[in-house]
Amino acid sequence: MPLIVVTTSPRVAPGLLSHRAWQVLQEGPVRTASADHPHLPYLADAGIAVEVAPPDPAGLVREAGGGTVVWLEADEALMRSIGYAAVALDDPPVIEVVPGSYDLPGARLLDLVAVMDRLRVNCPWDAGQTHESLAPYLLEEAYEVLETIEEGDHTALREELGDLLLQVAFHARVAHERSGGFDIDDVAEGIVAKLVRRHPHVFADTRVEGAEEVSDNWETIKAAERAAKNDGDAGSVLDGVPMGQPALSLTAQLLRRAERAGAPAGLLPGRSALPGSADLPGSTEPAEGLGPRLFDLVRQAHAAGLDPEAELRAAARAYRDRVRAWEAGGGPRNGAS
Repeated sequence: MPLIVVTTSPRVAPGLLSHRAWQVLQEGPVRTASADHPHLPYLADAGIAVEVAPPDPAGLVREAGGGTVVWLEADEALMRSIGYAAVALDDPPVIEVVPGSYDLPGARLLDLVAVMDRLRVNCPWDAGQTHESLAPYLLEEAYEVLETIEEGDHTALREELGDLLLQVAFHARVAHERSGGFDIDDVAEGIVAKLVRRHPHVFADTRVEGAEEVSDNWETIKAAERAAKNDGDAGSVLDGVPMGQPALSLTAQLLRRAERAGAPAGLLPGRSALPGSADLPGSTEPAEGLGPRLFDLVRQAHAAGLDPEAELRAAARAYRDRVRAWEAGGGPRNGAS
């Protein structure tokens, strides 16, 4: 006869069990070590009696030799002890594990929400944070993610993505406390709706021929969204470009957006001599000066399909490595000469 261990996930609502789990819970005496197991009220409603008792692996194995025994919930240590007790017998019973419920992809995000809720209430530092005080950490964590990608450190990438995810959960938790605020579910709902809306070739019947057409559709849908927000006014193609980002990436993003809108080349800094550009806004900027020259370098990178921010960071990393090699070879340190 078997010893059947029914396992459940704390991330699934109590009372939701697989058909097989309900079957085995009705087959034999049911025991558990947890007096406050969340499923106990639902089992009681179904007429299933559950005895709360300390786990006795050897006793469970011996009892299962004479009839079916069901144990509700077991961690890895208990399962290992049951296994050791079984192999010590000449005629061990069958040991079966039946998942009553199990995690779906993304289920561990519920743990993050629960931990964040507890920290916000019980930790003085976490309780005192605001959107404004957290803002520097959001930027810092994003750059740390970028660094692991640039270094190819995929092991560290997992940890850094977790740190960045914490910032999203933290901001959502702070927002939840405001009157008329939102929570993490609202954040997830918003991005899910946006992704579905902007991928009609996946979630609707739109047909596309390739990635370029997907990008074109994306921009068309974004323009329609802007118009819907502004009473029919599509606004500027530059709406939503964060001006606080680093200057190289800002310039590259402005160029991408303007190019998609068909902006004339005469709008570029230092291009006032182009035919027909004399009356264009911003066309009177001097061709000389560091700013326009830097802008033109970004434009060249954009035309070549390069990310100027990434290119400059790569050059900076190479310079860093050369300086470190020079120091390791006996070069002066700390400004010494």
